[in-house]
Amino acid sequence: MESKTNKSGAARPGRRREAPKRHLTDRQRAAKERLARMSPEERRTHDPKKAPNPRMKSTHNGEVRITSLIVDELAKALRKILKLDGPADVLMSLYFKNARHLGPRERTIIAEAIYYTMRHLSMITWRMAPVCPAKAPKLTGLLSLALQYGIDNIPDAILGREKEPLKNMLRPKNSEAPKEIQAEVPKWLYDKAVVQYTDHKALFEAMQQSAPLDLRVNTLKATPDEVIEELTQHGVQAEKGQYSPECVRLNIKPALTQWPIYKEGKVDVQDEGSQLIARLVQPKRGEMVCDFCAGAGGKTLALGALMKSTGRIYAFDVNEKRLAGLTPRMRRAGLSNIHPAVIRNEHDLRVKRLYGKMDRVLVDAPCSGTGTYRRNPDLKWRFGEDELDRINEIQKSVIRSAAKMLKAGGRLVYATCSILQRENQDVINDFLAENPDFRLLNSYEILGKQGIEISPYQAQRFGDFFVMLPQLNGTDGFFGAVLEKVKPESKRKASKAEEETASEVPTLEQKKEAPTEAAASAEAAQTDQPSEEVKEEMSEAAEEPAKA
Repeated sequence: MESKTNKSGAARPGRRREAPKRHLTDRQRAAKERLARMSPEERRTHDPKKAPNPRMKSTHNGEVRITSLIVDELAKALRKILKLDGPADVLMSLYFKNARHLGPRERTIIAEAIYYTMRHLSMITWRMAPVCPAKAPKLTGLLSLALQYGIDNIPDAILGREKEPLKNMLRPKNSEAPKEIQAEVPKWLYDKAVVQYTDHKALFEAMQQSAPLDLRVNTLKATPDEVIEELTQHGVQAEKGQYSPECVRLNIKPALTQWPIYKEGKVDVQDEGSQLIARLVQPKRGEMVCDFCAGAGGKTLALGALMKSTGRIYAFDVNEKRLAGLTPRMRRAGLSNIHPAVIRNEHDLRVKRLYGKMDRVLVDAPCSGTGTYRRNPDLKWRFGEDELDRINEIQKSVIRSAAKMLKAGGRLVYATCSILQRENQDVINDFLAENPDFRLLNSYEILGKQGIEISPYQAQRFGDFFVMLPQLNGTDGFFGAVLEKVKPESKRKASKAEEETASEVPTLEQKKEAPTEAAASAEAAQTDQPSEEVKEEMSEAAEEPAKA
């Protein structure tokens, strides 16, 4: 092969091909920027292999170092989440799944900033006016970080031209904002809560706080003391709940689902207030029970454990996707008495087949979720008053249908995670007015017989209704009402003598006050063996077509 020569006849050296330009990841770019800002002494002693560890530390006590990577990625996440077209936790999980270049430090700061933005979106919107947060996600993220950590913790190089506008947004005091904005709730909800709660200010403040992580111990596999000991061995501080006998509370939120204690079915994640709903149902061994709106099955699992995996629990729900998650959960918990089934609506044939056969029915009704704002702060901006009208009608329809499943003397528990009287007390009062064969039982007495003591103040304030609130109990907001289907007296032939002594026949009000035969038998000794009626129903159910 001939070599190329220049004019002088000397061989011309071949040209070096240029190396392709290297595309840096966001983390590599951030690391390069940090290296460029270092002094010669810092650069000389810098060890790249140990770089991640110092980055995990704050610049000094109480402060967090904000990088351009954090600001840019937070803006990307808020651009999707501020559309408010889906649950923030789901969208955030999807975002982190695709952002594999982020380390644990960045993920923690971004997640906290997202939740802070959702909790204080009303105040952030007020400060940014007339700019809309959804149309300026980077500025929204910077404002959120500045409110959390202070504007001085954000380098000027990152703030750029946004520094002066940001300072203007930070000048107004929270007390200058309208009351509903200070409360961080929509105006329609503020107006209702102010009328309903004398301690509404404390309620709103509590709803803005982050919720602790509550675990329900599966007593079929462990005790609370054993769970606390195992958590302590992993360096996690935990303590028993204040109310629920099965509750263990953590003040941090580790990746619990990857731990053996969770995979072995010893614990499940469930708010302490939610755990008490199962205690209101108070199912007995061998009984026929229905969880009418089972959802993902948290309360269903609690009922199964209380029944020691005996009897039969029907778990109904219209959402097939949510209900599908119950089967692996009940297997992990070691429960074999739960039978999930998808229904089309509250009038489904599967429901009608069970009319008059249930000992216990739990109606965990669909609701506004206003009691869960500590965990789902975005929900208050996604749920409107128009939706409340629609869901209120569903609540009334569901409880009517569920009540038909009860046998005489059976118990129905209506529950929501709402703080609104319209979804709670009003629904029950309307139902009792339409159904004189039901009577309201005292929730606090039922819990008291199980060794669960709630503040006497709450029993006096809310009467027979079970109410848990974040400012009073440190739990999510929950409502519960326990109804008993009164066993009708046997029909007797009318006679002149009976008509003359009609005044001696007990009135309906007197019947409600007198203990029924079914209520007395419900307090009798429990047995691990199902009754003959339950056995008959189980055999009938076995012949039904496969569940949806």
